[in-house]
Amino acid sequence: MLSIARSELIQIFRNRSVLITSFVMPLAISAFFVYQHELFAKIGSLGYIAAIVMFTVCAFGLYTSSVTTLASRRQNLFLKRLRSTAAGDASILVGLVLPVTVISLVQVAVIMTVLGVVTGTPADVGLLVAAVLATVAMMVGLGLATAGLTNSPEHAQVTTLPVSLGVIAVASWVGISGTGELTLLKRLLPGGSATELAVNAWNGGVALTDSLLLLAPTLAWVVVAVVLATRLFRWEPRR
Repeated sequence: MLSIARSELIQIFRNRSVLITSFVMPLAISAFFVYQHELFAKIGSLGYIAAIVMFTVCAFGLYTSSVTTLASRRQNLFLKRLRSTAAGDASILVGLVLPVTVISLVQVAVIMTVLGVVTGTPADVGLLVAAVLATVAMMVGLGLATAGLTNSPEHAQVTTLPVSLGVIAVASWVGISGTGELTLLKRLLPGGSATELAVNAWNGGVALTDSLLLLAPTLAWVVVAVVLATRLFRWEPRR
């Protein structure tokens, strides 16, 4: 698993287009939100900024990169060669998505730290960490499922758009308008409860037990994504 992850990490840093579209651009967008934090705090809140930054990195960095990576490795038969080794299926998948996952977590941590330095620390750091980890798990699962519908890295530019733009739209909707109206709908949409959890963690003022309940819809989406991935992801046959 670690050898696969090491090889994948090298490939990421050799591919300039992946670095720019999946890692540099999310960082640039996040930096803009942090720089204009006073404006976006008036539109939503500081918690909204934290949530939208989290989903920007996870949607365009983690999710899109995971789909592109898996589609590329299938197309160039690297996945088929991996399955001819003694490595198990779970180890192969973890090795392929581990580098982009770690990079995205580091990006989110750095951006959140900078936001905290600029605006003040979040009310509940532990709750914020839980929101980030749940979001990462959901986006990785959705990435595996989408990879089953993606034939090539070029095709990934099309297949990833609905989910990546969808979760950003939901995060913006929930982060700005809150969940006072259409509460159930907003919480059940992918990214809705995670956005509310991130907002609560940063802004405070909500009971811990009420916030922890928001993990349930996101974890349910993790389960749905994993089930979809097992049905949609196409393995190359073992030799």
